[in-house]
Amino acid sequence: QVQLVESGGGLVQFGGSLRLSCAASGFTFSLYVITWYRQAPGKERELVARISSTGGSTNYADSVKGRFTISRDNAKNTVYLQMNSLKPRDTAVYHCNARNGFKDYWGQGTQVTVSS
Repeated sequence: QVQLVESGGGLVQFGGSLRLSCAASGFTFSLYVITWYRQAPGKERELVARISSTGGSTNYADSVKGRFTISRDNAKNTVYLQMNSLKPRDTAVYHCNARNGFKDYWGQGTQVTVSS
């Protein structure tokens, strides 16, 4: 059974930090590109950060560059999103996505709320 389980969200003050995790099971994790997305109420889903299957390549939304870092541990089937200098506009539900060609899996999301 394929599963992606996000964790690490919560309530944090402006300028604080959180580390999100996305734990995968049921598929060959090391062959998949992993992307973190977020969606705030009433807004479109937004790509936050992406990491290649080997971890050798990463991409970030302009809005999070220099503040967020995506990484992965293929031995643990887990991807991380380290979020620093958080701002209220980072408030959203954060989802991880695993994609390999036509195979596409989603987690249930974790809520991040940044208070001003």
